[in-house]
Amino acid sequence: MPCFNFDMDEQTISAQISLYPLRPEHLDSVIQDAIALWQQRGLAVWPGIMSTVIAGKPQEIWDAARAAFDLAVARCETVMVVTLSNACPLPADDAAPQSAALPPQHTS
Repeated sequence: MPCFNFDMDEQTISAQISLYPLRPEHLDSVIQDAIALWQQRGLAVWPGIMSTVIAGKPQEIWDAARAAFDLAVARCETVMVVTLSNACPLPADDAAPQSAALPPQHTS
């Protein structure tokens, strides 16, 4: 099942986004909320363990990256790394579910 609802064309760009909330109360909720935000905006979303790839029209990608950063910094200090491309191939439609479960966190 495809995880996007727009036509792929030459106007589509992708962004690989790594979001690093620093010392949040709940790490997974900040990341899951960013993924949900991107999905609600109708972007293609391929969550991964260390980053998430999103795809869409250029302005949609810029706005979505900013919105996720704003969401994260409202909760905690945050580092976000974004790589943009209009040339890299996108993951296959079945490469990832629309939402990803994060691995369990280990407490010491």
